[in-house]
Amino acid sequence: MLGPRGVTQARQLRPLRLWPRRSWGDGSIMASMQKRLQKELLALQNDPPPGMTLNEKSVQNSITQWIVDMEGAPGTLYEGEKFQLLFKFSSRYPFDSPQVMFTGENIPVHPHVYSNGHICLSILTEDWSPALSVQSVCLSIISMLSSCKEKRRPPDNSFYVRTCNKNPKKTKWWYHDDTC
Repeated sequence: MLGPRGVTQARQLRPLRLWPRRSWGDGSIMASMQKRLQKELLALQNDPPPGMTLNEKSVQNSITQWIVDMEGAPGTLYEGEKFQLLFKFSSRYPFDSPQVMFTGENIPVHPHVYSNGHICLSILTEDWSPALSVQSVCLSIISMLSSCKEKRRPPDNSFYVRTCNKNPKKTKWWYHDDTC
């Protein structure tokens, strides 16, 4: 609201800033995010989840976008199949979840994976916690695929793919199914 009351309130709040302006800006947030991503990058390189490998070329130009190569777990419906996961990190990571989706030529046929690569998994949105990591997301996706009993697309796949935002984080997911 514009007007004298809004101006007065802004003046009253101004003296409460105790730190220099740049500590509130993107600089410290970006530094924190980059430090966390460096740590997670090393962890993924040194101790990747089973069947996962970081695509080294994907991080050469930017630390905020990774491709993780994935192989279907032995003894599952996806055994021997190869997939790629795309991770995109905002400047608010780890307080904001990464954008994660399947990409490339082979998108798994799964009840929680849409044909455009979007993944319906609660830890990627409302159940995200800064305590989670790229490794824990990878393990959750491996577990999701490994527990699948039947390869099929979500029932609303065609409609969703036609109408959704390119960013799966902008979808208001409805988590109604804990089984495949």
